[in-house]
Amino acid sequence: MTRLTAPRWTHIALPSVDIDRSIEWYTTFTPLVLLERFEDEMGKSAWLSHDQQVDPPFVLVLVMFFKDQGREQPQLAPFAHIGVEVPTAADLDAIADRARAAGCLAMEPVHIPPPVGYVCMLADPDGNRIEISHDQAVYDTVQAKWGTASE
Repeated sequence: MTRLTAPRWTHIALPSVDIDRSIEWYTTFTPLVLLERFEDEMGKSAWLSHDQQVDPPFVLVLVMFFKDQGREQPQLAPFAHIGVEVPTAADLDAIADRARAAGCLAMEPVHIPPPVGYVCMLADPDGNRIEISHDQAVYDTVQAKWGTASE
């Protein structure tokens, strides 16, 4: 096992009113998979990540505190969001189609000048915004500036 040797960006945590519903939503509308679930006297949490992404690891942490269960929680909206880039425009269109059919497409796909690219916005079950993008400059810019890394 490789040990952490420098500070690293590792996760984003979001509150959830219904963690099972949120897990189902994220595994349906994003490329994330369930990595691990936890439960203690305070509540339940789940870690989602890209399948087999070892280095660098990055997870979305969903947390449902028992004291807040069923109560609306703060959310990322209307512009604050989590961004997920997909390899092709067809991937984005397929996600947007599924989200539109499920009633959670918050912004139709649109081409925005660089560095943004082709994007749409989804609303998770708690109202957080998840941006799906294609041809956005984030991945390419990091690769160009700091070299290539395994995917």
